[in-house]
Amino acid sequence: MGYPRRLTRRFGAFDNFAISFTVINVIAGIFSAFGYGMAAGGPSVLVLGWILVSVMALFVGAAMGEIASAYPTSGALYFASGKLAKRHPGAWSWYTGWLNFVGQVGRTAATGYAAATFIQAYITMHWPQHYEVTGRRTVIITAAILLIQALANTYTVRLVAIFNRISVWWLLIGATVIVGSLTLIPAHHQKPSFATHFVNGTGFTSGVYAAMLGLLVASWTFTGFDGGFHMSEETVKPTVNTPKGIMRAIACSAVVGLVLILALVYAIRDYPATAGASAPPVRILVDALGTGIAQLLLLIVIGAMLFCGLASMTSNTRQIFAFSRDGAMPGSRLWHSVSPRTRTPVKAVWLAAACSLALITPAWWSHTAFAAVVSVNVVGLYLAYGMPIFLRLRLGDGFEPGPWNLGRWGVPVARTAVAWIAFTSVLFVLPHVSPITATTFNYAPIALGVVLLIATVWWFATARRRFQGPVSYGSPDEVAAMDLI
Repeated sequence: MGYPRRLTRRFGAFDNFAISFTVINVIAGIFSAFGYGMAAGGPSVLVLGWILVSVMALFVGAAMGEIASAYPTSGALYFASGKLAKRHPGAWSWYTGWLNFVGQVGRTAATGYAAATFIQAYITMHWPQHYEVTGRRTVIITAAILLIQALANTYTVRLVAIFNRISVWWLLIGATVIVGSLTLIPAHHQKPSFATHFVNGTGFTSGVYAAMLGLLVASWTFTGFDGGFHMSEETVKPTVNTPKGIMRAIACSAVVGLVLILALVYAIRDYPATAGASAPPVRILVDALGTGIAQLLLLIVIGAMLFCGLASMTSNTRQIFAFSRDGAMPGSRLWHSVSPRTRTPVKAVWLAAACSLALITPAWWSHTAFAAVVSVNVVGLYLAYGMPIFLRLRLGDGFEPGPWNLGRWGVPVARTAVAWIAFTSVLFVLPHVSPITATTFNYAPIALGVVLLIATVWWFATARRRFQGPVSYGSPDEVAAMDLI
């Protein structure tokens, strides 16, 4: 790919699968967004929407996998955009990279904030009279989580790989324990037909619109599977193991997530009371299992969120490393340096942690301000996913696939993926709740617009003269001579 090797290849096929599976993290995604789904469509959309989004995620993952097989680098999406663009490769690479960067930072911040929220829910279950949840405490706990995750990422990639392996079993065994408890312990479950029950609590009169909004629950969960792509330079046989890891992570998450959603749906007791609770999944656990067992299961959820944040930061760091290696970030020389002792981009790790902390800082005063910044992460990620796939379509027969490819199905799969990304990107910036007030307004389009405005001004002011896309350091023999490993 034109780069000297700076990172060690210690990720096997399972490790590459593990990071994408951990970032998708069905336990963290479902538990953090389940309450919104109860209002936007209810059980029918939670269940059927999960199936639909899972299938569409497989299309996106397959299209991304083809590109990952052809261009297995840490730069991943932005690198591929620069190589696939017929014209203006620098601009395509620039916008893809910055959307990916913002999405990655938002994902790291969001999972840390969700973990802090559930940690406080656990504390209040123990000391309901002595602990008050506040925005300031949530930010402080999130900062502590980011610090610990940054320290873990500072040390060798082997340590990160070990954590990711543990996280896979934590998620699989944890989901089994939660589902088993909700299935076997409660004496009462909802009827089978309850899975088709439709609820529109969004305030909008259109049931179709409410149902589409309900797809956001699964769409929010199925983000971050580009993590395996970003770890390509540290993966053994990346042209095959990276796309396989992405596809396996999505497929496994689809099955585990569907079973978990069904278990939660059928364990609901009082639907209006549960939907109105501050943390509906926690209310389901308490009503169905009692406070004691609910507390134990909540520890599984918190652990899953912490693992998710760790993997998100790892992926975020590799994107920063690659983007700065090509001179696309302020202070690029700092962020693409690699520690000679740990062989990890340590400074990029702490930049990722600092940016994530900056995103959650507004929650010190207002949760709405935090949500406005973080909500753009999903749109940013999916737009970054869509750009290289769209360019692959434009390239037509000029696209040279890698060892892992879809053959004649590559084009129709890519078209489906682009159409789905376009649909969900519009959906994420539409109003989510009615009536629309300063508190309920969806600030995602404003946040996204600010990011794109800054990127555009920066591009035309200076970047277009110095950034032409991915940089080649020489011929294969010249690059091999530069390898530091």
